[in-house]
Amino acid sequence: MRILVAGGSGFLGTYLTTALTAAGHDVSILSRQADRESPSRKSGSRTIVWRPDGSIGPWAGACGPIDAIINLAGASIGDGRWSPARKAALVASRLDATRSLVRFAGQASLRPSLLINASAIGFYGDRGNDVLTEDAAAGSDFLATLCRDWETEARRAQSVNTRVVLLRTGLVLDPRGGALARMLLPFKLFAGGPFGSGRQFVSWIHRDDWVALVLWLLNARDVAGPVNATAPGPVTNAEFTDALGRALHRPSWLPAPAFALKLALGEMSGPLLLFSQRVMPDRARGAGFSFGYATLERAFSNLLT
Repeated sequence: MRILVAGGSGFLGTYLTTALTAAGHDVSILSRQADRESPSRKSGSRTIVWRPDGSIGPWAGACGPIDAIINLAGASIGDGRWSPARKAALVASRLDATRSLVRFAGQASLRPSLLINASAIGFYGDRGNDVLTEDAAAGSDFLATLCRDWETEARRAQSVNTRVVLLRTGLVLDPRGGALARMLLPFKLFAGGPFGSGRQFVSWIHRDDWVALVLWLLNARDVAGPVNATAPGPVTNAEFTDALGRALHRPSWLPAPAFALKLALGEMSGPLLLFSQRVMPDRARGAGFSFGYATLERAFSNLLT
């Protein structure tokens, strides 16, 4: 397949483009920065520089015919406090990129058959012990509203010829990037422990299962709409940090109080660390996808030993 990946030079995009090219796909990456071409060259893909502003720019002419679009574009949620300016940047980086891709798909002489658009389990908001499938309603906080609006823009590409998948990703486990990489140092310094009460649910996925799920979705023609990209074994934050401590042979007894996290991180401490989201991947499992790392212990054993 000829696949266009927006944000393909980022944390997850680099893993994904490597896997796509290894599987024999013709991959093009849309990146905002020309100096990010080296990772794509290593993976066998090519980089096209774009400036997504909601419209179709000169980059579109360089893309050629495309069979599928995977949109991972968006500024990092966890980089910097959520000031009004930062919130505006988070919104614009997602909605403008999605609008540009939807318009590109709509004007193509051969419409792409698939758009896989990133989203996040932040869509659900803080839900306590509720079991959340893809049918659960959206939350009302900033991140939930952002995810809802992001998905709304992506759905505009849906047509008889184009299938749209909304990939609601949980905490991706990878010791070289993302949230897990940031957690390792405190644990290695014997200062790890649960966040807040520790009773909030954490829904996670091994990076290899996330990549495998995206590749599987390319051919899962009956799967459309929201898909939870989380392992079938969500755990409480206390269980998560306890398992991490055991994998690293370190204690996990030093909690980070909720008030301290809110003081240090502000509003984003809730959606990123303190909210409870007990998410189940019903749509993927019901359609036949099999997780290689269904338990946290198996995932940590693979990643940390």
